[in-house]
Amino acid sequence: MSKISLDDVRKVAQLANLTFNEDELVEMQAHLAKTIGYVEILNQVETEGVAPMAHPIDVVDVFRDDVLTPMLSREEALQNAPKTDGQYFVVPAILDAGE
Repeated sequence: MSKISLDDVRKVAQLANLTFNEDELVEMQAHLAKTIGYVEILNQVETEGVAPMAHPIDVVDVFRDDVLTPMLSREEALQNAPKTDGQYFVVPAILDAGE
């Protein structure tokens, strides 16, 4: 297993813009060492002849056909709205006019 120094952990934390106290650095050192150990195990797996893949199982997207269906009229869509101007929903402003 690779030895990860506290300086290595500090450098990674700095690059990630993270701040750790000394106890957390020691804890992160152990986590990183364990993670690198797992990666070293994975590096030993024989992958010759295995095609690169994004997912181990073929993923197939299933789409429904676009079918035209009846829709609400403007009046039906607006009938339960708390406030309308007759043609549109009226909602409270969330941005200043200057933005």
